[in-house]
Amino acid sequence: MRIVLAGTGSAVGKTTISTGIMKALSEEYRVQPFKAGPDYIDTSYHTLATGNNSRNLDSFFMSDGQIRTSFERGLDTSRADFGIIEGVRGLYEGISPIDDVGSTASIAKALDAPVILILNSRSLVKSAAAVVIGFKTLDPTIKIEGVILNQVKNKNHYLKTKEAVETLAGVDVIGGIQRNDDIKVEQRHLGLVPAVERENLLSYIDKWGEIIKENIDMDALISTMKNAEKLPEGRENTWQEGNRKKVKIGVAMDEVFNFYYTENIESLEANNAKVVPFSPFKDEELPDVDGIYIGGGYPEIFARELEQNKSMRRSVLKFHKDGNPIYAECGGLMYLTNSINGKKMCEIFNYDSVMTKKVQGLSYVISEAKKDNIITKKGDIFRGHEFHYSKVMVNGKPDYAFKILRGKGIENSLDGLMSKNTVASYVHTHVAACPQFASNFTRSAGDN
Repeated sequence: MRIVLAGTGSAVGKTTISTGIMKALSEEYRVQPFKAGPDYIDTSYHTLATGNNSRNLDSFFMSDGQIRTSFERGLDTSRADFGIIEGVRGLYEGISPIDDVGSTASIAKALDAPVILILNSRSLVKSAAAVVIGFKTLDPTIKIEGVILNQVKNKNHYLKTKEAVETLAGVDVIGGIQRNDDIKVEQRHLGLVPAVERENLLSYIDKWGEIIKENIDMDALISTMKNAEKLPEGRENTWQEGNRKKVKIGVAMDEVFNFYYTENIESLEANNAKVVPFSPFKDEELPDVDGIYIGGGYPEIFARELEQNKSMRRSVLKFHKDGNPIYAECGGLMYLTNSINGKKMCEIFNYDSVMTKKVQGLSYVISEAKKDNIITKKGDIFRGHEFHYSKVMVNGKPDYAFKILRGKGIENSLDGLMSKNTVASYVHTHVAACPQFASNFTRSAGDN
């Protein structure tokens, strides 16, 4: 009861088509959405379309057994009829030019899931068949069982291209989407604008769902999902459970900070944490909690509002000075510095954050803990990813928690600024790639 919606490359319409399919099916079925790769923003669209939290599946973060465990957890939690996985970039794109790690193909293999290939068919007819043949033959173990043609000019173009693909490539074309500005989405430097920031997004998603119902053979899509083979054997835990003491963890969750993996939050709850959302943007002070988790987002966009909320910034600083644990990632790191582009922040770390025109870090990351800290012990190796246009203007000899074995970090392959029980890093961590994250963090919170 699953499908992978994969693209022939980036910018072929995967997110709008995938979200539209999720929306259309959600009118009759319970749909559990997933995203291949580390992306946070596409998942926010899926969640809005289905009412179920979208989850990330990533073979750089996860073993095949963890991928299957995470997939099944998602279906069980939402009691879903179908699991729909939106791919990342092109079907075969990963961290290596020849291997599968980090690719959509690796997720399809781990789940033995049928694949629907989304193809930008602008100006293509017979050549579209050549593209499909290439994708089929590169790895015959990938089950490409349907094609969706995007950017078709008109009905005649669609029918000719459909005939070419079905006759020459031997794959059914289950629909085609004509060129339409209604399925374009606003973007910014880290990708699409997060759903939480777009008040009118639900109306767009409703429209995408209608377009999908009008142009995609939904019965064929459902049949393909229902005919999927049983999930392969082999399961592996995605997190450790070790904290016995009940704690409260405040999680910054608003328009500014909203980059979180669903399983990171669930892993905290599995370690006896009550998760308490709060807003550095709107709330006056921290809630009554034992530790706080500030994820990524766009603090640079809301720097003026964050600066104006002096009471919250003072509350965070006091929480830090009292020795309570704070874990922050990327945008959260920036919030804990002196300033962002000259706008005052929490001043936990005596450095300024600045935005640049060029990307400063875009990579999967492998990190090694240099010393014990609130999420890892010295010598622990864990994985994550970084994607930022900002720089923290460090000077002197900062106290770093992590050595970066793959990736960039803050400077000189170092990351994880430390002060008291605070750790702030450019590395976005997924608990499957850092299984001790939640158990260590909740223990740290319970020790204070």
